Amino acid sequence: MAKDVEVQEQGGEYSAKDYHDPPPAPLFDPEELTQWSFYRALIAEFIATLLFLYVTVLTIIGYKRQTDATLGGTECDGVGILGIAWAFGGMIFILVYCTAGISGIYHIIPFNFFSPKHHKFTHAQ
Repeated sequence: MAKDVEVQEQGGEYSAKDYHDPPPAPLFDPEELTQWSFYRALIAEFIATLLFLYVTVLTIIGYKRQTDATLGGTECDGVGILGIAWAFGGMIFILVYCTAGISGIYHIIPFNFFSPKHHKFTHAQ
């Protein structure tokens, strides 16, 4: 079975496409504001942001407190700069893994929002 191939002449050259481009999605779709999936994604993103801030800020506060000389800490106590970096990176990894399937928004590639042809403004799919 052969694929249906659409051949178009472009300046003396032929290009074969075996797919059709989808129509552009509207930038803002008010109908999506009435769907539960939008609010579920909003709640997931909100909780993920709160968890990220909670863990990372407490890691920094704990490091400052453990290395404070007035409280008996030394320069070698605490998680260190590398521990703070691991806290940030680990939280991003865990939260993306947990919420990407719910919200449909992948935090690693935020430039997808700038492509209105494929994504809606209110909810990436």
